[in-house]
Amino acid sequence: MELYRKYFSQEQLEALAGSEPNWGVSILNVGHNLHPAGKIYPDQNHPDSYYFDWEKGRVLNEFQLVYISTGSGVFETETIPPTIVEAGTAFLLFPNVWHRYKPSQESGWEEFWVGFGGHYSEYLMRQDCFNAENPLIHIGFNSELLNVFIRLVQTLKFEGIAYKQISSCLVIQLLGLIYASALMTDHARSYKEKLVHRMRYQIHESSTVNLDMEKLARQHGVSYGWFRKAFKEVIGTSPGQYHLNLKIEKACEMLRETSLSVSEIAYKTGFESEFYFSRIFKKKMTVPPTSYREG
Repeated sequence: MELYRKYFSQEQLEALAGSEPNWGVSILNVGHNLHPAGKIYPDQNHPDSYYFDWEKGRVLNEFQLVYISTGSGVFETETIPPTIVEAGTAFLLFPNVWHRYKPSQESGWEEFWVGFGGHYSEYLMRQDCFNAENPLIHIGFNSELLNVFIRLVQTLKFEGIAYKQISSCLVIQLLGLIYASALMTDHARSYKEKLVHRMRYQIHESSTVNLDMEKLARQHGVSYGWFRKAFKEVIGTSPGQYHLNLKIEKACEMLRETSLSVSEIAYKTGFESEFYFSRIFKKKMTVPPTSYREG
């Protein structure tokens, strides 16, 4: 997945606030960043109101959810002393609460984040499960959480039909997953489940390109036969079919939300030709791409 960040201007936020229906969760910014080891954090590509240096820290006027998928670092707030943050940790930032965080110089980290506000988000964040006194939640590797973050980034990047409402729902889903993950620690999952979900995430990252499943299995030190059987037991379908379903799902989204031609969509979703794409699409969706778009 490519790196991405988006901060809405005040004019954009006012225009979004006037769109209907308003579901009570406003997205203020979103991003996915891979910060390499040895580099100064954060980088300079942030608006002044979000940029901070380690000595001063920062205070925001919004909620943020940050998930560290790889790497490690340190996190501190006005009520939490400097605490080591490892891969698989999520932390919540609350309005008017001083904080600072940064990746380790040795490892760097990969981070996903979303800033949000609105009357319904304020209601959710007042619940007992979310607390400024205890903002760190170690949930381990969670492919479902990552996949929702990826969908959120793509939704805001392409701004398709009803993207404001869809993105609001995705933030609510993220908060639900954080809460559920906090109740079920990473240790509750078997080795097989953890490995399958890691590989599932890699399939998501490569959802629009051809993917060598045997090579993927070797990268994780297992045979393709074991991988295929384990994946089907945990997910319910074979890795190849799962990958194909992701391509079709992305194609459906493009047909609904963009004006790209069928041939362009076939190319962008990794199919070798428009003819092959149309044949597979009709087999999966029972109608050809043009009919799906029309109705």
